[in-house]
Amino acid sequence: MRPHTSFMDRVVAGVAGGIAAFALALPAAAQPAAPAAPAAPVAASAVRASHAQQAALLAAARAGARIVAVGDHGIVLLSDDGGQSHRQAKSVPIDVALTSVSFVDDKLGWAAGHWGAVLHTRDGGETWIRQRVDTQQDRPLFGIHFFDANHGVAVGLWSLVLVTADGGQSWREVKLPIPDGAKKADLNLLGLFVGGNGALYAAGERGMVLRSDDRGNRWTYLATGYKGSFWSGLVAADGAILAAGLRGSLYRSTDDGRSWARLDTQSKSSITALARVGNDIVGVGLDGLVLRSTDGGASFKTEARSDRAPLTALAVSAAGRPVLYSRQGVVRSDGSVK
Repeated sequence: MRPHTSFMDRVVAGVAGGIAAFALALPAAAQPAAPAAPAAPVAASAVRASHAQQAALLAAARAGARIVAVGDHGIVLLSDDGGQSHRQAKSVPIDVALTSVSFVDDKLGWAAGHWGAVLHTRDGGETWIRQRVDTQQDRPLFGIHFFDANHGVAVGLWSLVLVTADGGQSWREVKLPIPDGAKKADLNLLGLFVGGNGALYAAGERGMVLRSDDRGNRWTYLATGYKGSFWSGLVAADGAILAAGLRGSLYRSTDDGRSWARLDTQSKSSITALARVGNDIVGVGLDGLVLRSTDGGASFKTEARSDRAPLTALAVSAAGRPVLYSRQGVVRSDGSVK
């Protein structure tokens, strides 16, 4: 791996130091600052390394029965046995941090990351092509979601919203409305999640959750009452909306986002990912944080792994087992980090 600071290094450093270093670590009152990055886009292909399973892995998704995890330096790992073992993808045409991944079936998928990069696969993550990159500025994308083979949305730094209707061959930037009380729309949008009715949500700074009912073309702001950053979210089986993020913050709405209640997670560790595991909801976070709800997200039990692994991503295997990923790589089924 190259020695420059990784995406999650900056995230963890920002959280630990309480400074507005970059992206997920920005506090509510801070103005967005340009992220630290190489002087120019890295045009080389992703590093193929024997220690790829120790790379910082930032997102994971299911592609049929396969799990696809993405992370630093364009690393893409594939698991065909429910997370028991992983191997590196055959070909990834870019060496930048990949922060999000989305599949619509067992073959078609997209990943997004630094330099506004969007990658596409037609073979379940084995090989990827580059569909988009912004060589003028490193304006990272932090979330990507595809509804079908054609329609997708990506979000990122400084209220960046991109939509496509042709499977990612072309992207159109959507200008967000200005939030109440603000002079411009400049929120960092840090994750995407979707509800059963097709509504798309973006987790953002300043306690904002954004909602789109038309696949990303128009958005409304849902103010939660929180002032910090949300990193992830989930819509429960009963339609309740959950938003989670900085310093263990977890908020829930049961009335379509009109009002929100803060849940007590009994933790100050930042929550990085949420997923439905059967009838339960599981969350993971920094400092080895693991959350579980058996009542649709109305309450959570909190545990802290003894290794304090900085958990960054979560996938659910075809058998319904949570598979965890961290800043230090794949987390073994026995709980250790590879």
